[in-house]
Amino acid sequence: MQRGAFVEIDLSCLSYNIRKIKRLIGKRPIIAVVKADAYGHGAVEVSKTIVSEGIKHLGVAFLNEAIELRESGIKEEILVFFDQDISQDIIDYQLTPVINSLSYARYLNKLAEKNRLIVRCHINIDTGMGRMGINSDNAYKAIREIIELKNLRVTGIMSHFSDADLADRCYAEEQVEQLKLLRNKLLKVLPKGCMFHIANSAATVALPEAYFDAVRPGLILYGVNPFSSAKFRPVMTVKARILSIRKLKKGTSISYGRTFITSRDTKVGVLAIGYADGLLRSTSNRAYFLVKGERAPVVGRVCMDLTIVDLTEIKGVKEGDEVVILGAQGDGDITSTELAESAGTIPYEILTSLGKTNRRFYKNSESNS
Repeated sequence: MQRGAFVEIDLSCLSYNIRKIKRLIGKRPIIAVVKADAYGHGAVEVSKTIVSEGIKHLGVAFLNEAIELRESGIKEEILVFFDQDISQDIIDYQLTPVINSLSYARYLNKLAEKNRLIVRCHINIDTGMGRMGINSDNAYKAIREIIELKNLRVTGIMSHFSDADLADRCYAEEQVEQLKLLRNKLLKVLPKGCMFHIANSAATVALPEAYFDAVRPGLILYGVNPFSSAKFRPVMTVKARILSIRKLKKGTSISYGRTFITSRDTKVGVLAIGYADGLLRSTSNRAYFLVKGERAPVVGRVCMDLTIVDLTEIKGVKEGDEVVILGAQGDGDITSTELAESAGTIPYEILTSLGKTNRRFYKNSESNS
């Protein structure tokens, strides 16, 4: 057998989520975020489904991610959010770089001039993230200068919420207001059709005033909603098999560090998944998985290759049975939010950790909205 878990990606759920987003936002464009290998779901397959749903814009973090999509046959616009390389690949692969500084804009203009063409670009404004982008207090002047660069065509202005799930709604609204004020100042100087966008997944669901000209969802594409009101369908299911079933006497220690001691005679299952397979070690003694649709607690520390669960209360379990680490089985459901809470992290880390390491299998892309 091969090591680790196996990951099922249901592309019909992805299609469902896209159509649900479209119903929320109307006719605005969607910039679908597929960075980090589409949050562990597989950027190529996911992007092909996204494009089949009529989406014309994709977003990635770095050039190599964009190149992978181009070489797979994706022809739609690809925004590159963070990469600072002044690379000929931008030209050769017809990518749309995001400008995060004046110096980058100047170097990019020289590259475009050398190639005797115009490069489409977006400009990132820091309205409160404190990470990348042109400072908002200098944005108007900087954008005016970038617009004057003869070999660049500014087709978008973007910003990024600092609070991904908008827990501090007031601060998010301040960021929206900054972007609105900037847009109003720039209306007469920006090229026609220039898109403003800031709305992430949370804003797409709960902050319509942040929609501007386009939305930029990531997490909700993959079925994880920062809020509970709108139901999206999880795209990823993660499973592992039971390698061994053992009966342990009361008082037996389990796994490294003896962090779990059985309080009764206990039946345990040893699963073929560990932290080398993306299951965070911090889920030790905290997470639950599904066995025959019932919740089985993780007991002892997660090991590099193996994890142990308590099967005492679950009947009819045998070696080789599938255990659901993430997803639904029978009447049970383990969400990425629950698994993240048990690990003391966020759903993004759960999806990227489990998705990038293990074998992926794709279900068909026919949606049932």
